[in-house]
Amino acid sequence: MDSSLKHDSIMTETLLAKLKTVDTPTVCNAIEVAQGKRGFNQFTKGTMLASSAADGAMVGFARTAQIAALEPSKESPAVIKQRRADYYRHMSAGPRPAIAAVEDLDYPHAIGAYWGEINTTVHKAFGLGGALTNGVMRDLGDLPKDFPVVAGSIGPSHGFVHVRSIGQPITIFGMQVVDGDLVHADRHGALVIPPEVIPLLEAAIDKLLSTEQLILGPALKQGFGLAEFEQAWSEFEKART
Repeated sequence: MDSSLKHDSIMTETLLAKLKTVDTPTVCNAIEVAQGKRGFNQFTKGTMLASSAADGAMVGFARTAQIAALEPSKESPAVIKQRRADYYRHMSAGPRPAIAAVEDLDYPHAIGAYWGEINTTVHKAFGLGGALTNGVMRDLGDLPKDFPVVAGSIGPSHGFVHVRSIGQPITIFGMQVVDGDLVHADRHGALVIPPEVIPLLEAAIDKLLSTEQLILGPALKQGFGLAEFEQAWSEFEKART
């Protein structure tokens, strides 16, 4: 069963709106609140780059694929053309909101900037809300507004970029993504939201934000010292996971 169908049945407009207003570290912490324990690890490991911090977070069901660019494909032009058509058909279909999650098989030596002005504009027109990749992006001043790209690197050339596979599980910076997984990403990296926490996540985010104020509120007041810190931290410790 497509995991996005399972997610879609319990995804709400209010949760989607909330996820777009918070950063990925907040969602990471909120998942642990929902799970009632620490140890959540379905997130990227390593430094990623964001095309624009102004675009904020992207959230959506993953449409997965794999590409390569270091060398030309050894397959026939007909096969290459058909797979490219199948790729865009896959990206244009499926539940929304959605993001493109594309693994560059050349990583960590990726050189082909698949995500430039033309390709991002096409994906945005298909209704996708952004792109997540361990590969390369370019045309940073010309990418469409409200289509964030979180990538492994920046480079000038597309190399011999070609699609290798479509819709299979992928790995991006140590994070495994299955087609249809619900992904949240921003300039900090990305995470996969476990389906079992989705019904709990909106309340968990609210709880996390209110709990953080137990320490942030006093700390921002004039006269905050060690005694005030100890009292605030005691209340914070009682409330947090």
